[in-house]
Amino acid sequence: METRRSIPCCMSTQHPDNVNAPFFANDIVLEGEDEIQEAYYAYSHLGCDEQLWDAEGKEVDLFVVKKLLSKHANFFEKNRLGRDTFITLRVPNPSIEVPEAKILLETLESIPRSYDAAEFLYGDNVAPIFEVILPMTTSHRCLNRIYHYYREFVVGKQNRPFTEDDITVAEWIGRFKPESINVIPLFEDMEHMLDAHTITGAYLQGKNIQSQRVFLARSDTAMNYGFLSAVLLNKIALQRLHRLSGETGVEIHPIIGVGSAPFRGNLKPSTVDRLMEEYPSVRTFTIQASFKFDNPPEEVRAATRKLHGRQTGAPHEIDEARCMDILLRYSREYQRQIKELAPVINAVAAHVPARRKRKLHTGLFGYSRKMGDISLPRAISFTSALYSIGLPPEILGLNALTDADMTFINEAYLHLEDDLNDALQYFNPAAGLLPEALAPVMGRMDLPAQDVEHARLTESIVNALHTNGKETVPKNIVMAAGLRKFLG
Repeated sequence: METRRSIPCCMSTQHPDNVNAPFFANDIVLEGEDEIQEAYYAYSHLGCDEQLWDAEGKEVDLFVVKKLLSKHANFFEKNRLGRDTFITLRVPNPSIEVPEAKILLETLESIPRSYDAAEFLYGDNVAPIFEVILPMTTSHRCLNRIYHYYREFVVGKQNRPFTEDDITVAEWIGRFKPESINVIPLFEDMEHMLDAHTITGAYLQGKNIQSQRVFLARSDTAMNYGFLSAVLLNKIALQRLHRLSGETGVEIHPIIGVGSAPFRGNLKPSTVDRLMEEYPSVRTFTIQASFKFDNPPEEVRAATRKLHGRQTGAPHEIDEARCMDILLRYSREYQRQIKELAPVINAVAAHVPARRKRKLHTGLFGYSRKMGDISLPRAISFTSALYSIGLPPEILGLNALTDADMTFINEAYLHLEDDLNDALQYFNPAAGLLPEALAPVMGRMDLPAQDVEHARLTESIVNALHTNGKETVPKNIVMAAGLRKFLG
């Protein structure tokens, strides 16, 4: 297995939470060659050291390495892919995304081809791609299938002759490298986030792995279980992964998937210090499209420099039993309110403009029987819809918490008040959609100054839905998003 020089800390992703299109894009909806240019721009101008290349839920160009190296050979000679800069593939999970299953095989087969492109240009053995991310990981067997499929069937076929008296595949078309790949589990639902340490530990057994990356969802977790549950689940998982590292001697390098909306993580150039303090053991933070394109480039560069310059440490200690008691009660109430609001969420989300070519994705609500027949949009459209009607999703479910709960959460979640204030400036009770159970809670809260223009737009959106004047809704959604500096 190839040895890397460093572990990336700034993972540029293709999450479409941006309001504004980048200057190099041919269209507001990014795809194809624009995504190639986006990767180069993230490396060369914004200070990101990793690009997530997403083959899950969307079409993706699997010739990305060849195109980057052919167009920007001088840059990558000094910033080598696989050593100084990194491309990490996110692949479909065949156990869950059955119609996309064979895309996994195509993606794995592209890794040796990318190696050949780099070797031809630079004449050395630095593998430009050697890691893949498995979304919705539920078992170590899912990880092992990818690990062994690559070794046995992608690389392993090179030693087989066509017939007993003929040459091998390698003699015919050349050696297959790298010989093995790393598989990064991405944990997204409550059950498996809480079991991330066990699944990761089982995957590590029998392998000569000194360093393992583990990806924890923040955005989909919030959508499914609520804003506070997402934070508490991540903190429990991080604590358990830290213990696993101590028990096994394997360095565990967590990745956390955060967006710019407070609901989805609240990572913006202006909040980088908060996130570093909130999650001291996290090595890699996702730099999503809003972070990259809705802020001045000099602010983005300053923020990524901070992330590069930090030292990771132990996670904050947290009372897991107390967290579980709170988040189970809170998530039940949050989900009840989501069911109540689902019709309006779906009505508004239908008007949230696309920013990236994506296929239909079945989220955890779709798989979860306990949610019944509720169908919801993806997390970004979901978040955008609620902000667009003056109902920041961060407030949903808060009525399930006691004063003692809030005291505990404020100690466990260092920047809860800051994040809530960032969200609550966009709360608009005049829009008339606040769940009845939340009214007493909101009445007791010390709310920040309301963004008056955002409130005006949310009322226009709600009124348009009631009066069938829906042609104004997409424009007003974008205008409101521009005030927030994130789409959803």
